[in-house]
Amino acid sequence: MDLILWRHAEAEEGSDDLARALTRRGQQQASQMAAWLRDRLPRDFILLASEAKRSQQTAALLSKRYTVLPELNPDASIEAVMQAVNWPEAGKTIVLVGHQPYIGRLSAQLLGEQPLLWSVKKGAVWWLSHRVRHDLEQVRLKVMMTPSMLTPNE
Repeated sequence: MDLILWRHAEAEEGSDDLARALTRRGQQQASQMAAWLRDRLPRDFILLASEAKRSQQTAALLSKRYTVLPELNPDASIEAVMQAVNWPEAGKTIVLVGHQPYIGRLSAQLLGEQPLLWSVKKGAVWWLSHRVRHDLEQVRLKVMMTPSMLTPNE
């Protein structure tokens, strides 16, 4: 199973957290990352987003077909997120468009088995892969990409 943790792109400030929209720069970041992902994802990937407007706007740039899950909202626990994506049993590639701090915590937990908070830039993708090899479960980091890595001279 592959799990792609995609932090929503840059968003406006605001007091209603779920209503915050992407900025123009955020739309550009998400569009570039969506294009990069589109060239690499299998056809049958599953796209999930939180109830936050910025998360759904980011997801929509990759595909108009995505599922909104409240379990992926900004205040989610890593346990709720892992259950929502059915890690590692889902069997398909899951693209989760979500939020800090759980994306950083989930990355640290899956890769380092530590309860740490890793910093994840807005619009960044962490592509993780789960496999069983020689009867041992393994999680590999396939790619960590930020929007600035896709834009020369930024």
